[in-house]
Amino acid sequence: MKGRKVHIRFFQPRDAAQKLKLEIANRDFFETYSVTRYSDFYTLEMQQELIEIYADQKEDDLSYSFGIFENESDLLVGTISLVQVIRGPMQSAILGYALDKIYNNRGYMTEAIELTVAYAFKKLALHRIEAGVMPGNEASIRVLEKAGFHREGIASKNVEINGKWQDHQILAIINPRDL
Repeated sequence: MKGRKVHIRFFQPRDAAQKLKLEIANRDFFETYSVTRYSDFYTLEMQQELIEIYADQKEDDLSYSFGIFENESDLLVGTISLVQVIRGPMQSAILGYALDKIYNNRGYMTEAIELTVAYAFKKLALHRIEAGVMPGNEASIRVLEKAGFHREGIASKNVEINGKWQDHQILAIINPRDL
């Protein structure tokens, strides 16, 4: 799926080295807002294994993980995923994402979120997508709001980050066909 600045696509085995490079270059930045990662996360073998897991989860309709690639260079600049896909009466998923810090403030993530939401609503026929952001991460909240998400409230102590349970601002977007 292609936007003006970036395109997203499912990870392929050939992306493992580029994904590892992205994760290592942004380790401190990503770990500020991400779940705890262990040292083996930062190995080529683990990135290869994760890409295999992503493919299996997609096949099982459990989650969908994409790389975010810059259009001009085809360089991997971030990741975005729909996880915890729930079918039945909920038809929902949780959105997660990370962007290389040197590509912040260029509109890349807003565009990647819009592409992912379009996929979720049109291809997966989901009703609702939710995202959680640490309340102090105003830049991430703004990105979600630009992409059409609305604030719903604070989930207290709902995600463990760097060994500490953190509050999250919950934002969501509803499929326009269901409004």
